Amino acid sequence: MIRILIVEDEPAIARNLHFILEETAQVQLLETLTNNEDAANWFNENKDNYDLVFMDIRLSDGLSFEIFNKAKVNAPVIFVTAYDEYALTAFKTNGIDYILKPFDKKELQTALDKFKALTKFDAQRENENISQVLKELKQVQYRQSFLVHFRDKLIPISANDIAFFFTVNEVTHAILYDRRKLIVDFTLEELQQQLNPQNFFRANRQFIVQRNAIKEVSYYFNGRLLLITEPAPQENMLISKARASEFKMWMNK
Repeated sequence: MIRILIVEDEPAIARNLHFILEETAQVQLLETLTNNEDAANWFNENKDNYDLVFMDIRLSDGLSFEIFNKAKVNAPVIFVTAYDEYALTAFKTNGIDYILKPFDKKELQTALDKFKALTKFDAQRENENISQVLKELKQVQYRQSFLVHFRDKLIPISANDIAFFFTVNEVTHAILYDRRKLIVDFTLEELQQQLNPQNFFRANRQFIVQRNAIKEVSYYFNGRLLLITEPAPQENMLISKARASEFKMWMNK
């Protein structure tokens, strides 16, 4: 999302510019300012909270170049004006492009492309997004154990000791590697959110299986896959044709 500021004293032109920009790119309009004084004050109060400025040259209180004498503009500027005699001065400030009115979508797209190329904006935002995702992933706390009923007791069971979960008649069971069958108080949908996806895979509507329990994978009818696990379930544990590729990718990690 490109955070933009528009400095333009004609409201209709400012609205049209914003409309075309929204059709052209993902933008967030922070403010529309109409004169030099307000713009200078805004830049002084907002040091780095913007990415790109669209600026008319002739404003109601003089040429917008006066803004650069009163405030530091920390982002590229695309000048949008009806006059071409100021082009040289524009590029001596923060100007990266100079669009004559009336402008069109193609010209704005070219200007935005230049902005992205000069600032590597997309790459920067992509790196920020990836960093944020990794940060969030590190904060995820997957379930490590379950407290389950066993005869007349409550016992803790490590998630690593569970070969697979299955559901029957709306009751969810955990099958341990020692072949014990225990009831857990969660649906498969809830478990799918709580278990580490690196270790557990939702095979179908009935099963969630742990990677280490899978001993063999066989081709089954109609493009499905049959999982051979230890211990073995009472019913076939099948992967549908639609999810076969996803399962293979998971197993290859």
